[in-house]
Amino acid sequence: MNLSERITFILDGVKTASKEELYKALIGLNIQKEELMPLIKEDRSKPYYRKLLYKNEHLELLVMNWSDLECAPHDHGHSFGWIQVINGVSRNTVYKVKGEALPSELFTELKREGKTFFAPKFGVHKMAEAGNTGLITLHLYAPPITGMKVYDLEKCAACVVSDDCGAWWPDDLRQQVKEIKLKSAAD
Repeated sequence: MNLSERITFILDGVKTASKEELYKALIGLNIQKEELMPLIKEDRSKPYYRKLLYKNEHLELLVMNWSDLECAPHDHGHSFGWIQVINGVSRNTVYKVKGEALPSELFTELKREGKTFFAPKFGVHKMAEAGNTGLITLHLYAPPITGMKVYDLEKCAACVVSDDCGAWWPDDLRQQVKEIKLKSAAD
């Protein structure tokens, strides 16, 4: 069974798309770096290049290979999911968000090859490659991400981005669905 057939076979079998079922499906895929190499491209102008591997009305699977840029703090809209480090080391920073206030950093952790971590609904985080490790990550979300909010901490603003935008402030105005002015910690 090739990679595409394996992904379809396992993810078509996801019935409830619960936190536990998504985790089991992601681990069950047993995707190896060598299988992903033909699918990824380099994009040094953005934090990562992403490739959609699977999508239905209940979930989506993406692979991302990272540049040396850090993504912006962001949530995943109404979605939750699991992130698996396929290669390299990820630096994941988690934020606390209260109402329309600027997110405040809670902690940063390193996740090495083979590790997984959960991205809760409305949870805010940012990721980057830790060092020059060739970071590649798999992301399995339910439902497919829509309404992602990206934060610009310097502008004290957030932006709901279109579904074709990644975790960065959009250059293309078409990708800015809604801009939100936030309150600073001093307000």
